[in-house]
Amino acid sequence: MNASDSPSAKVSLTELDQRTRGAFTAPTSGERAARLREWLATDPPADDVAEVYRELATRDKGAAKLVKERLDELRRARAQDALAAEWAARAEALLGAPRLNLADAMAWQRDAAKAGAPLSREPLAGLRQRLTERMKAIEDLQTRVQVEREAAGLLVQRIDLASTKPRAEAQAARDGLAQDVNDWRERQQGLTSAAGWADLDPRYPNQLDAARQQLEAVWQAFEAALAQAAAAAEDPQAPLPGVPVWADEIRAQRGEPLAAEAESAAPVPKAVQALAQAALLPAIEALERELAAGHTKAMSRYAGELRHAHKVHGRHAGPELDARALAALAKAKELEDWQRWRADQLREGLLAQAVALTQGPEAERPTGRKLQEAIRQLREQWKQTDQGGTSNHALWKRFDEACNQAYQAVEAWRRELKAHNEAARQSRLALIEEVQAWTAAHAASEDWKAQLRDLHAFAERWRQGGHVSEKIFAELQPLWKAAIAAAHERLEAAQADSTARRQALIAEAQALAAEPRLRLDAVKDLQQRWQLEAHRVPLDRRKEQKLWEAFRQPIDEAFARKSAEREKTRAATSRLDAAVLEAARALEAACAADDAQQIRAAMAALRTAAQGEGATADETPPAPTPAAMSAETTAETPAGAAAAASRDAPAPAAPRPVVARRGDDRPGATPASAAAAARLAPAKPAPRARPERPPRPEGPARPRLGDAAFRAQRQALERAEAKLRQLAARAHGEALTELLAAWSARDAARVPPAQQLGGRQAAAARPAWVQALGRAAAPASEAAEPLLRLEIEADVPTSADQVDARRQLQLRLLTRRHEPGPAETWAQDVARVLATAHDASHERRLQAALKVLLRR
Repeated sequence: MNASDSPSAKVSLTELDQRTRGAFTAPTSGERAARLREWLATDPPADDVAEVYRELATRDKGAAKLVKERLDELRRARAQDALAAEWAARAEALLGAPRLNLADAMAWQRDAAKAGAPLSREPLAGLRQRLTERMKAIEDLQTRVQVEREAAGLLVQRIDLASTKPRAEAQAARDGLAQDVNDWRERQQGLTSAAGWADLDPRYPNQLDAARQQLEAVWQAFEAALAQAAAAAEDPQAPLPGVPVWADEIRAQRGEPLAAEAESAAPVPKAVQALAQAALLPAIEALERELAAGHTKAMSRYAGELRHAHKVHGRHAGPELDARALAALAKAKELEDWQRWRADQLREGLLAQAVALTQGPEAERPTGRKLQEAIRQLREQWKQTDQGGTSNHALWKRFDEACNQAYQAVEAWRRELKAHNEAARQSRLALIEEVQAWTAAHAASEDWKAQLRDLHAFAERWRQGGHVSEKIFAELQPLWKAAIAAAHERLEAAQADSTARRQALIAEAQALAAEPRLRLDAVKDLQQRWQLEAHRVPLDRRKEQKLWEAFRQPIDEAFARKSAEREKTRAATSRLDAAVLEAARALEAACAADDAQQIRAAMAALRTAAQGEGATADETPPAPTPAAMSAETTAETPAGAAAAASRDAPAPAAPRPVVARRGDDRPGATPASAAAAARLAPAKPAPRARPERPPRPEGPARPRLGDAAFRAQRQALERAEAKLRQLAARAHGEALTELLAAWSARDAARVPPAQQLGGRQAAAARPAWVQALGRAAAPASEAAEPLLRLEIEADVPTSADQVDARRQLQLRLLTRRHEPGPAETWAQDVARVLATAHDASHERRLQAALKVLLRR
């Protein structure tokens, strides 16, 4: 009893049929599929879909396929929802952290895309947008920090430049500098109060704070020096400012000597000069060493150290060391300017390459992975360019925008690649399911060749299943290996059994080859068994070839041994082969001479030579005498054979009563005379017992002929027998032609001799034929009845005008009991025909009958 027959199952089917709008009770498969599509369009719960699929899987596979597809979609949707929830939690954790790390945010997008999370659907789409905005805000803040840091440096340079100018110009530039400093302070405060300030890497706030402190210190010192200079200009007792230019200007106003003159006038103490040289000389040597080596990375640092040391100790180190320091600083400045110019050139080249990725010719633009690698290489080259000199933020911003614009094509390619990977993954999963179904369907199959072809096809489809990511491949590869291993299990077991059977056949071949006498029937049987096994179970090509060579080797060695022995025997029997070949050539010469006696003698000689040189005299047949040869010739001709048979036949028994019947002269029918002759013919004697073969004489075995000698003997004998038959047929035709010519000329001397006529009856009737030709010719009309009797006996057709006469004669013969038939009197009928006058039509009829009768 099936589960579907139970009341609960019926109730569940009824409920499912109501849920699916009558799909289970639909009369046709097409209508069932249409109702299922309508039901699936309402988005039923996953449990209902699973129950419907379980019931339909064994009822209608075509309709169940639709439900299976929906189940797969729901399963994938659940997997996507789980991934979305997992990556959404990670994104929320990133967004909720006190500080957002750019590297973590970029890694989240990359890893989520690799994992196959639905980034284009909510909530991941919103979270991705939020992360992108936060990342963009952080990058903008970083750029602004770098810009403000550079601006602070430029302000410091302007303040330093103003301190080198006259006091009036510095006083005039003070208001503009103050405004710029205040503006920079406001921008700096705006940056620190921005929303993403807390997400910045700590190095950026530290750099901005260091720039602020430097600017504040320089600005305060500038204002203090400017105020001190104004006070010293008004009050002669006031101290001079620390700015040398302003101090010299005030000294000139006061009439005091300049500081350079005072310093040059005052000698520098040797201790101070030694300390200054000790502090300045290592910095000069280090910078000169870097300049000589061509190193530009450390040159800027050494140049800064030397510049600072020269500012402090330059005036005390002496003119020679001072000039040396100034020359090193000038060369370093020139190299720095050249490096900055060269770096800008390289950056502009990289910028042009980045722009060409999106705006270049369509045929020259890279796509896909090449475009991704090109963008990565451009960014790496930009980083290397920045490491060797001062960065250029304006070019960097343009370069970054060009790279981001080009990366949009990379993202589109990655989305397409992801879709392709997913399709390849689904196709590979479907292939795994197909292999599993195939394994279950062929659990009892014994067609190993077809199974091997199918498995090869599955493996080829797996290799060509499309590209998938390493993670997906690592997930699918164990499933595929397990499925294909299960599919190969029965085939591998059969191959193992076949290998064992072939090893047994190899052992049999070795044992057979080890026997002293090689049995060909056993070899053939063994080879047939091997072929059957090879056709039944296929093996790997290399393994099968190795087993076949192992099977063939002992048999080949045995045949080689047999061939060697045969060669030895052939060497021993070379004289016998020569004699047989010579006899065969003599027989061919006799056949060419068209002499039957020579042919028979040569045949006897060939048979004698084939028996071997050691044949005794009594074993050699005697040479045939002419009489015997003539007798043989007579016996070999058809007519002679018939005559011999008639002589050897016993006397006929008493005739049986004859009943008159109508003759049948239809084509192919047995003539009445032949039937009567068959009835009147004596019973055939019992077959003679075949004489027993005499025992083989004791002594050495007869040597065996070589292949060439044996073939020459056989071919020569066959040609000789064919030649004898040809000569016998030719002699028969000539005898018949000569007999007809003798009748036409009424010349008894031209009648052929008895030996040429053939059988015994013809030879016995020759005197009567001669007497008939010796008498005067009777009228030709008397030959009508004898000719009909001859045609009846020879069973040859009669001309149309004599058909009625032939039927009457046949009927008359059937009604006459004791009168001999044509089979007994055909020789006398020939004499009666020859006694009549020659007639051309009679000659043709007689010739047609004698062609048959003389061969008997």
